[in-house]
Amino acid sequence: MEILNTSGRRKTSVARIYMQAGQGNITINGREMKAYFGNELLENIVNQPLATVEQVGQYDIKVNVRGGGISAQAEAIRLAISKALVGDNAEVRPALKKEGFLTRDPRMVERKKFGKRKARRSFQFSKR
Repeated sequence: MEILNTSGRRKTSVARIYMQAGQGNITINGREMKAYFGNELLENIVNQPLATVEQVGQYDIKVNVRGGGISAQAEAIRLAISKALVGDNAEVRPALKKEGFLTRDPRMVERKKFGKRKARRSFQFSKR
C-alpha cells in the first residue's frame, strides 16, 4: 500500500495526514499522540474511525496540524483519517458515513460587529 495523504478541517484547525500500513504509531507534529494530547478522550476521538472499521493498529499515521485548540485539532485529525480510510478501501464508506465522520463540521466563530461588545452582545444600556 502506498502512502495516503489527506486533510481535514474543523473551525480554524487544519490537519494533514500521511497514512501507510504499519504497526499503529500515530505521530502528531513530531510527538507521540499520548504526549501531544495528554487526554484519553481526545485520543479516543482520533481513533474513532479506525475503531469503527476495526483497523486499530494497522496503519502508521504522521500528522501535521495547526490552528485552533486541541479539541478542534482532534476532530480535524478524525476527519482526515476517515477520508484516508475511504481512499484506501471504498467499502468502509457507509460505516463511516453513518457515524458522521465524513462530514466537515461547518460551525465557525461569528465575527464581532461594530457598535457591539461581541458578535451579538450589546453594550449595557443606561436609561439615565
